[in-house]
Amino acid sequence: MTNAKSAAHVVQDSTVFRTIARIGYVVLGIVHIVIGVLAISITTGGGQNADQGGAMEQIRQAPLGVFVLWIIALGLAALAIWQIAEAVAERDPDSKRKWGHRIKFIGTAVAYIAIAITALVYALGGRSDSSQSTKSFSAQLMSTPGGVALLILVGLIILAVGIAFVVRGFTRAFEKHLDLPAGTARKGIVAFGVVGYVAKGVAVAVTGVLFVVAALTNDPESAGGIDSALHTLAALPFGPLILWIVGGGLIVYGLFCFARARYARM
Repeated sequence: MTNAKSAAHVVQDSTVFRTIARIGYVVLGIVHIVIGVLAISITTGGGQNADQGGAMEQIRQAPLGVFVLWIIALGLAALAIWQIAEAVAERDPDSKRKWGHRIKFIGTAVAYIAIAITALVYALGGRSDSSQSTKSFSAQLMSTPGGVALLILVGLIILAVGIAFVVRGFTRAFEKHLDLPAGTARKGIVAFGVVGYVAKGVAVAVTGVLFVVAALTNDPESAGGIDSALHTLAALPFGPLILWIVGGGLIVYGLFCFARARYARM
């Protein structure tokens, strides 16, 4: 553990590594902006998946797209390592809160690694269908003993993460992790954070609900990722309007990530 903490401090004391990790927030913002645009395109019959895979495909098709994908993979990998270092170096004197923070940091790192791997796959010329992978995972899990209960648990965890995003947005809890400037700039960044966190939370929460529905109806086809969640929102009454709001919110979250790259406490 002492060696792990020493390694974590080396990472945190490295100016170069900190800079690369901040770039991770920038590329995270780019990915969310593209997903937001793809979400809005669903209302007009857009055929691209509105998820990480769809975003990577759009980026790959852009000028210098493959180069950008490599930057995304590198930046998010660095950001994931930074989160792991934060987990190892966590100093909260309260044991329960300390482990709560560590779980959050590790969970965030896993999410960043997953997006980085997707970017790497597309940079190397491959493809990824997250919705189909999710459905296959759900089918395999449901075929195992106790699989239905496990799938419900997965759905409830994802739902809880989505709710946590919404709560973090409304309570502006993200502010304590930022060194924000005073005045109008602060108000603007906070407003972007509130809107962005709530919109992302709604999309993630619906994804969790789809897992629970798939388990309760014994239909793995009901499960899916962010793309399936957004299509579910589109099918609701006033769905296109809801999707415009959520898609716009994801774009705002992406812009918030740009500010986070500059003002995050690292």
